[in-house]
Amino acid sequence: MRQINWGIIGLGAVASQFASGFKFVDNAKLLGIASKDLDKLKKFKENLKINSKYCFSNYQDLLENKDIDIVYIALPTSLNHEWIIKCLDEKKKVLVEKPATMNAMEIEDIKNRYITKEVFFNEAFMYMYHPQIKKTLELINQGEIGELTSMQSNFGTDILTKKNLFGFKKIKKLNPKNRIFNKKLGGGVILDLGCYPVSLSTLIASQISEINYDNVKILNVKKDMGSLDIEINSSIELIFENNFRSKIGVSYSQNLGNKTIIAGTKGELIIQDTWAGEPSIINLKKEKDTAINVASNQNIYSYEINFLSDCILNNRLKPSFPRLTIDSTVGNMKIIDMWIN
Repeated sequence: MRQINWGIIGLGAVASQFASGFKFVDNAKLLGIASKDLDKLKKFKENLKINSKYCFSNYQDLLENKDIDIVYIALPTSLNHEWIIKCLDEKKKVLVEKPATMNAMEIEDIKNRYITKEVFFNEAFMYMYHPQIKKTLELINQGEIGELTSMQSNFGTDILTKKNLFGFKKIKKLNPKNRIFNKKLGGGVILDLGCYPVSLSTLIASQISEINYDNVKILNVKKDMGSLDIEINSSIELIFENNFRSKIGVSYSQNLGNKTIIAGTKGELIIQDTWAGEPSIINLKKEKDTAINVASNQNIYSYEINFLSDCILNNRLKPSFPRLTIDSTVGNMKIIDMWIN
């Protein structure tokens, strides 16, 4: 079986999680890696048994390697715009870790540069490729909960509170060297976590009708700012032209969980663990409640790797599911811009 050769630039924690997904796919291979951190490069090489000739301390060298079919960009968000352009200029296919860019202006620039060219570009929302999202859309489109009316989706874990030796809780100091707390690197809970429920909200709303992102209204914006001028908690309500509403909550200091509730005129769908699928259970609440267990026995990143590799093997520029396009990425970033600003 022919395999698609992947390369990764940036070898942080997310890249490590992503790389673990290759164990569970047959149509793809992690061929090359690049990092300016030589220790990370060495560890990745040894742990994943990467051939030395495909290990680079310079990102550009990986892009210029003819054996690499697609590049996964796992850099700080502030670097994505530059390296998406460099990848596409080298005619590489691209998967970029979410959020794709710092703002809508950057992703619109990328769209305009390549609008007349055939490019393969995707934003890495691994949760969308998980079978439970496909099952959720099937249930919606089969009319199981009637006409869609609203949803509520959260993503929040307390990463700021720690306990001392006596069991008393204490708030950690924000470390500006940590990417998620550094505004210049794309930190803040809205950009870091808010992009997940925003992307899901637009996906669900699009099941009713096509979305005009310029006409999405935002209400009830709440933000708690941390000491480094980044949001540590925030919530918002989105109202779409088709009258679908979505309430979103994200947090670094509250255990909001990962649940999504999608309501219709005949019932509700409740995704218990939206972003990781652990467990992969959808509760259908109607006259009779039903728990739907979705078969899921792979690393969550493997679904994304497998699906995109299959697209490349079959010469498809856009995935048929979940139909993520650069237009939806632009639209989602417009919503996030309004939320932040």
